[in-house]
Amino acid sequence: MAAAALLRRLPAARAPATAFVVARPISDSTAALTIETSVPFTSHLVDPPSRDVTTTPAELMTFFRDMSVMRRMEIAADSLYKAKLIRGFCHLYDGQEAVAVGMEAAITRSDSIITAYRDHCTYLARGGDLVSAFAELMGRETGCSRGKGGSMHFYKKDANFYGGHGIVGAQVPLGCGLAFAQKYKKEDTATFALYGDGAANQGQLFEALNISALWKLPAILVCENNHYGMGTAEWRAAKSPAYYKRGDYVPGLKVDGMDVLAVKQACKFAKDHAVANGPIVLEMDTYRYHGHSMSDPGSTYRTRDEISGVRQERDPIERVRKLIFAHDLATPADLKDMEKEIRKQVDDAIAKAKESSMPGTSELFTNVYKKGFGVESFGPDRKELRATLP
Repeated sequence: MAAAALLRRLPAARAPATAFVVARPISDSTAALTIETSVPFTSHLVDPPSRDVTTTPAELMTFFRDMSVMRRMEIAADSLYKAKLIRGFCHLYDGQEAVAVGMEAAITRSDSIITAYRDHCTYLARGGDLVSAFAELMGRETGCSRGKGGSMHFYKKDANFYGGHGIVGAQVPLGCGLAFAQKYKKEDTATFALYGDGAANQGQLFEALNISALWKLPAILVCENNHYGMGTAEWRAAKSPAYYKRGDYVPGLKVDGMDVLAVKQACKFAKDHAVANGPIVLEMDTYRYHGHSMSDPGSTYRTRDEISGVRQERDPIERVRKLIFAHDLATPADLKDMEKEIRKQVDDAIAKAKESSMPGTSELFTNVYKKGFGVESFGPDRKELRATLP
């Protein structure tokens, strides 16, 4: 009692002038947050999902990190291409990151994804790593396709990512084939077949969609509408650029593809629909900052003001940054530190990828013919046996 009385009489200790407040850590809470999508969904032959999306602080921070890694990777790929360390075609995804990240958040690795040649970020979203991505871009043997696919042919079978395809629209029938296999095996999974607005007029797309509807396959056709098929504006190439309605008898949904939460909500809705009822078309209203490919400056058919306007008003990373600040999940300094860490992570991955060798000549015929069949290679006159292939 005496000690307690003494303590009550002591003056409160004052903090020294040099004391500092410990910064609040970045939130990793899994408490539910409900956030409204930026714009309403527009639907065709189906009731749209709710605009109220359930997320968590931890998920928002993951979205910011994942999209920032993708953005930095694509910017680095631009520099590597200009340095002639990446050769051939190279199509960059910066601006469209919310589609890859939001889609992955809504599904599982048991679901399948197949896309066109703008595939680097989809590979990362499916669990691919930066080193194998850069190694593939530079044609090295440790690349995700052993250095033989390059930019347009990333692949990750263990995550059901069936790649990048260079033939415009050709991946859509293949995606419907994957959906057929899922239904045949009675799996409660779906396939997302991605294509651009430039491929949306392909006849093979409508043929595949028709048979998918007849057989009620769990196929989700995702049109990543970045509004320019190469250098041609959508309104010059399509009489009806409302791609979500193009399925006619197949339901469709138009989504703000620059809003990662809207993409997540739409893809979850689409998967549930497709597994139960058959195909659905999603139109992701998105935008690419780079040209169609590295050979396209991207400024001859659109203005620089248009590009900067989208960056300022709709950028998917900046939208998540604003949400993080609005919900007091991290400080500006926290996110700046994260971005510095990501920059170093990308630089380290490039350095490691450069250490990898080019594929040897023995790799020329691997993965072409089935092994053990004694396939032989002859000269042009078919008299001289050149090699027996593995």
